Amino acid sequence: MSEQGSATTDQPPLLEVTDLVKYFPVKSSGVIKRTIGQVQAVDGVSLSVRAGSSLGLVGESGCGKTTTGRVITRLYEPTSGTMKFEGNEYGHLSSKEMLPYRREIQLIFQDPYSSLNPRHTVGTIIGTPIIVHGTMPKNKVIGRVQELLEVVGLNPEHYNRYPSEFSGGQRQRIGIARALALNPKLIVADEPVSALDVSIQAQVINLMQDLQKEFGIAFLFIAHDLAIVRHFCPEIAVMYLGKIVEAGDRKSIYTTPHHPYTQALLSSAPDVKLAAVGGRRERIRLEGDVPSPVNPPSGCRFRTRCWKAQDICADEEPPLVEIGGRKVACHFAEPIQVVSAQAGDISEQSGDAPAVTVS
Repeated sequence: MSEQGSATTDQPPLLEVTDLVKYFPVKSSGVIKRTIGQVQAVDGVSLSVRAGSSLGLVGESGCGKTTTGRVITRLYEPTSGTMKFEGNEYGHLSSKEMLPYRREIQLIFQDPYSSLNPRHTVGTIIGTPIIVHGTMPKNKVIGRVQELLEVVGLNPEHYNRYPSEFSGGQRQRIGIARALALNPKLIVADEPVSALDVSIQAQVINLMQDLQKEFGIAFLFIAHDLAIVRHFCPEIAVMYLGKIVEAGDRKSIYTTPHHPYTQALLSSAPDVKLAAVGGRRERIRLEGDVPSPVNPPSGCRFRTRCWKAQDICADEEPPLVEIGGRKVACHFAEPIQVVSAQAGDISEQSGDAPAVTVS
């Protein structure tokens, strides 16, 4: 799979999210349900996606990636913050006012087995958005469904079959066809290949890249697989416990990570190319568990697992500031040594952490 080129940076953002917050109430047990706390799933996330480009949102399970995607698609209502699509705020619009934006912003779900209604045929699943939004006459919907099935590599004559008659990879292609039905400008892909066999993942990713090139669709690509994100997305944002801790272009994030969490995350990814030449990636092993989002640590949320943590990390939350061509939220941000398995080049080294090697 060849790497995707970066989009031009002089375009205004298609999607611009600023200080996005999503809290879920924690209710007490008993007859009278009182709110006794808040799950701080997303806490002050800012990001932007340009037309026709891709932003990868990565992080370990429970960091708030999926919640961010569902708030952006308005499946969840934001607690606060602003979300602008083509310069227009849509974060707090009514259901009726949201209809035009729902045509432009679509979602590919993680699980192709539970995201398709088993009682509906493929034709109904893909055709329903077209009928609901009235984008074409009803007598032309079946033809459009068959066209979409062909676009995603399925037999157009199978529109009258049920999801149970398809494999996992084929079901995800159906989900992609449903997302394409309204010709969206932005697709939020929530770990679209994590539930698929490894042999099928590359096929689905290549399909999504082909569709992006053909239709000029922008992607917010949510994933925990660093290799897939590196291949698909020219821009990367790293998330930890509801906050973005580092963001920048693909090359800078993967070759000179500055935030300790990004360094640890990259060190955990297997490197087949490095192993093939007898190399070995040295792991950064984090101590302790991820804190609860109900009661996150004061100051920097990563400080309880960070080898660089000092008193200031507990007292002051580090702002997301630009350092070395990317944005980093760390009081002691500095690059770590990275060795390329292909070129063997060594970049700048600093800090006390073990070296991280990235292919």
